[in-house]
Amino acid sequence: MSQLIVLNHLSLDGVMQAPGRPDEDTREGFRHGGWAMPRGNTLGAAAKPPDTVGALLFGRRTYDDFYGFWPHQTGNPFTAILNNVPKYVASRTLRGPLPWQNSTLLQGEAAEAVARLKREPGRDVLIMGSGQLIKSLLAHGLIDTFILMIHPVVLGSGRRMFETSGPTVDFTLADAEAAPNGVVIATYTRTVTDGRLGRVD
Repeated sequence: MSQLIVLNHLSLDGVMQAPGRPDEDTREGFRHGGWAMPRGNTLGAAAKPPDTVGALLFGRRTYDDFYGFWPHQTGNPFTAILNNVPKYVASRTLRGPLPWQNSTLLQGEAAEAVARLKREPGRDVLIMGSGQLIKSLLAHGLIDTFILMIHPVVLGSGRRMFETSGPTVDFTLADAEAAPNGVVIATYTRTVTDGRLGRVD
């Protein structure tokens, strides 16, 4: 059974919207696009996914954004990695076959499809971006680990990773590292009590 890992940039006030580019996601008039890059570009290996990861999981919007950018980046080692790794997409609006190589559209409701994916033998699955998908999977107790790069900035607006009214899920701080630029890389894993995962209320 594989683990489901979230890797995302986060502001101090919980915003995850458009960390990479000014035009990445301007919904609701968001004007701070690219806010993570001044510090994020200097994190190096600390911001890389765990070695256990062997597949990616996306919501539709993040998949479209990655596909519109990464396959066209020449001379970047991440291009080959992202092109070759298996990619799974949870979406009610996309229709297969998907355009990016090694991409599979999950069938049925996202939570049920991801639960099936986790039960298959293989390496861990990584989610980047995909805020709506994260919220749905968290509510169903399917996320095992959060790796959050928490930036010392309060944006004051933007889409947040966690809802103000959502489920209660127990996590444990497994690791934390403070970078010289003020970013804290914190790893939280689902709490295990008596051999069982922590509650989802």
